[in-house]
Amino acid sequence: MLDINSIRVQFPILNQKLYKRDLIYLDNGATSQTPQVVVDAIANYYQTINSNVHRGIHTLSQRATIAMEDARVKIQKHLNVRSEKEIIFTKGTTDGINIIAHAMRFILKKGDEVIISALEHHSNIIPWQMACEITGATLKHIPMNNKGELILESLDSILSTNTKIVAVNHVSNTLGTINPIKEIIDKAHEYGAWVLIDGAQSVPHMKIDIQELNPDFFVFSGHKAYGPTGVGILYGKENILNTLHPYQGGGEMIKEVSLEKSSYAETPFRFEAGTPNIEANIALAYAIDFINDIGIDNISKHENDLLDYATEQLIKLGDIEIYGNSENKAGVISFNLKGAHNSDVGSILDKLGIAVRTGQHCTQPIMSFFGIKGTVRITFAIYNTFEEIDIFINAMKRVKTMLK
Repeated sequence: MLDINSIRVQFPILNQKLYKRDLIYLDNGATSQTPQVVVDAIANYYQTINSNVHRGIHTLSQRATIAMEDARVKIQKHLNVRSEKEIIFTKGTTDGINIIAHAMRFILKKGDEVIISALEHHSNIIPWQMACEITGATLKHIPMNNKGELILESLDSILSTNTKIVAVNHVSNTLGTINPIKEIIDKAHEYGAWVLIDGAQSVPHMKIDIQELNPDFFVFSGHKAYGPTGVGILYGKENILNTLHPYQGGGEMIKEVSLEKSSYAETPFRFEAGTPNIEANIALAYAIDFINDIGIDNISKHENDLLDYATEQLIKLGDIEIYGNSENKAGVISFNLKGAHNSDVGSILDKLGIAVRTGQHCTQPIMSFFGIKGTVRITFAIYNTFEEIDIFINAMKRVKTMLK
């Protein structure tokens, strides 16, 4: 049995009150809260080793470099990646996707095809639209059904020898659907296509084994995994990354420079131009330690139990429409109170000390599919409790009397 109270005390922000009520934070799908150990890691960097990395022979620079490169190795091992050279520090999931989509602009041509899915966050839609507009390639998508699941049978008819890359999320940030990415990856590889997996909503909640899954690229954000904002990871196969055109030019990413022409460094530095977000890169490893100290399987079980309980209680409440009823689902519930606007529900909950997300969640195609303007979304983390769900349900009863 997990001692959730001992976990909660590591998050000072959870101790505050909003409108004289204890804060209940159910917006973890947007940003999880940060444990004290991660906050301390950031402070320690600035207090003891603040210096630029890779560029100095003095002691502070060497210490900062070692700390950041140790973090890279820790993340490599956590994801079961073959080499630390395949781990690139980014600003987040969006940045990682854009790095690859930008590189594809130098590869794609008219007649080529890119495949995404109907469940994607805008960050995994727009970069591919831009790449296709510039190159003349065709953008296709895997459709979804009313349960919020991908219609995987359609992938067989969409894939072809013209498919160059398939980019899909592991878990839908809006519906919680866990996609069968291993099957998608294997199917795409049969046609020689690369695969990019958006792991923003999976890394904090379930075990990821890159060598078992075998994607060509995998991205996630630190701020959804108990880490700082402004940092993320792009995994890519070394032999592929070293052939791709860099996203940005500048210091650190070069091999040789003349006034006429430059050559680029090998991965990972090829894609890490300029001074990195050093303290956040280092602190991300502490967030990974936090996850591993609890155990990712323990986190998954706790969040799944919360999901089942909250779903059951919402249904009992009545007049609730839940969107996304996949057989394989993570800790996300998107719903609407019938006859009420999602933002009105969210505003009242906020006054009752409960933080939820409302709107389209950067997934407008999903909203269009269901014919709605938006939803109320609750998402879970390891520090959430069953008692918080009970308070949330009681708050929803009050919302219901006010808006119905």
